[in-house]
Amino acid sequence: MSLNYRIIPVTPFQQNCSLIWCEKTRRAAVVDPGGDLEKIRAAVAEEDVTVEKILLTHAHIDHAGGTAELSKELGIPIEGPQKEDNFWIVGLPQQAQMFGFPAPEVFTPDRWLEDGQQVTVGNQTLEVLHCPGHTPG
Repeated sequence: MSLNYRIIPVTPFQQNCSLIWCEKTRRAAVVDPGGDLEKIRAAVAEEDVTVEKILLTHAHIDHAGGTAELSKELGIPIEGPQKEDNFWIVGLPQQAQMFGFPAPEVFTPDRWLEDGQQVTVGNQTLEVLHCPGHTPG
């Protein structure tokens, strides 16, 4: 079986949020829900998948702005980003203010991710790769 994906451009920046899912189990993860949750909800419904977690690559507003709301709404855990990005998570309201976005709720991930760790989506296993340069972590 394989891992499927759908790109969902979100926020005025049209940042790539991704819906990824295991073809066999139809279990999914939302990667980088920066905002525009109605678009994400629509994609989930259209693909007929069950979201089991949120995965974050980093915590800039356009990647993490909708995280707390979506996590609470669906009752799902947040995995990632790296612990060094906590600075950006705590600063989400200030980031939103800088760009004229609604202030999102600050959150604490259920699991911080580090290079070499694994995450699962349905029956699929993915390896975390540390790609420094865009944020402090």
